[in-house]
Amino acid sequence: MVSSVAPVDPAAARGISRRAQSQVYRAGISGARPRVPVDAAALEAAARKAVSAEAFAYIAGGAGAERTTRANAAAFERWQIWPRPLRDVSARDLSVDFLGRRRPTPLLLAPLGVMEMAHADADLAVARAAATLGVPYTLSNQASFPMEAVADAAPGGSRLFQLYWSADDDLNASLLRRAEASGCEAVVVTLDTHLLGWRTRDLDLAYLPFTRGMGIAQYTSDPVFQQLVRERVRRGSDAAAPAIRLTPKTVAAGVKIARKGSALTGAGLRESLRSPLPRAAVETFLDVFSTPALTWDDLARAREWTSLPILLKGIVHPDDAARALDAGADGVWVSNHGGRQIDQSVPTLDALPAVVERVDGRVPVVFDSGVRQGSDAFIALALGATVVALGRPYAYGLGVAGEEGVREVVRNVLAELDITLGLSGHTAIDEVGRGALRPA
Repeated sequence: MVSSVAPVDPAAARGISRRAQSQVYRAGISGARPRVPVDAAALEAAARKAVSAEAFAYIAGGAGAERTTRANAAAFERWQIWPRPLRDVSARDLSVDFLGRRRPTPLLLAPLGVMEMAHADADLAVARAAATLGVPYTLSNQASFPMEAVADAAPGGSRLFQLYWSADDDLNASLLRRAEASGCEAVVVTLDTHLLGWRTRDLDLAYLPFTRGMGIAQYTSDPVFQQLVRERVRRGSDAAAPAIRLTPKTVAAGVKIARKGSALTGAGLRESLRSPLPRAAVETFLDVFSTPALTWDDLARAREWTSLPILLKGIVHPDDAARALDAGADGVWVSNHGGRQIDQSVPTLDALPAVVERVDGRVPVVFDSGVRQGSDAFIALALGATVVALGRPYAYGLGVAGEEGVREVVRNVLAELDITLGLSGHTAIDEVGRGALRPA
């Protein structure tokens, strides 16, 4: 954070890269090291040690043999950045225009669900860290805290809300009304999770957090969803459900579900354990989450539910980008869900130039999947992305060191981006284009 730099430190006026370096090296004089590893591979390794096996599998894992996850990262190696010396780059500007506002950086935080698996403060910690750095946070539909609580935790922060289009339109409408009322600046509709990907790490552990009542706080806090749950209990819909073998893990899962269901019962743990509502909430969620019947024509209904800008996330094919424009989207988000949906999918960086060409500047283009450091962000920006979304790395930082871990990870990405900008001979993100790169 800028405030932690000594006022007399000359690096304070030389950009985030010099500030970050100064903070680290000054602290090192007394033997202190960064809270989280700076190296991307070391950061992932530290997170693996810091969180449970189930949490790491859920955060780090991809679909199938995880070839898409590896391909996303490998795509960056097909580009090289031209160093351009002897240019005055003493003052550098990372700001960009996005959704009608000038943002201090071209970085977003991508929506990541069930962050309670990494740290108890989950989305609250992420929102606070993002706000201190002026980075918008895309709050997941599968967050661990209701959107209103996240807004209260970081009232000055910029937030977008990510929607998984539910099978219940009244619920979709309610979630978007709440997002608008809680101060979100845009809605991000995720299109590529209408079927849950074949995630081998999770399957091998037989672990899906939602079945434990985790990551459904947006639902259990929603009045429409609460009514769906109450109706389910009245119908006795789960009476014929297969019995689950009673083990210590079954008991632990039941306790967790009861705790998470307190928003429905309005009571403590003992009463929630007796109530059918918490378990019915899990089953209701599993029934309504996403819908494979969603089509382009259905998207028009979102305009009836909110006046916020709508971005479509999960666009990879340029024809789908054109279709998004025809549908009136306010932004296109190029993403393959970090490799978590289709094994051997097209890497997003390879798809980005054709999407940018098809969009032709009419709406902003957000990019994610495979971004691990500042030079990655620079390459994506040079290939035409308006802004770049960071995903797994901030979750790793959260797992290792909570809010401070998220802050350091995001700071490090921005610092390396700032250095890359200057060493490539540029003074502003707006100047960066394909000419800054050479195919490897």
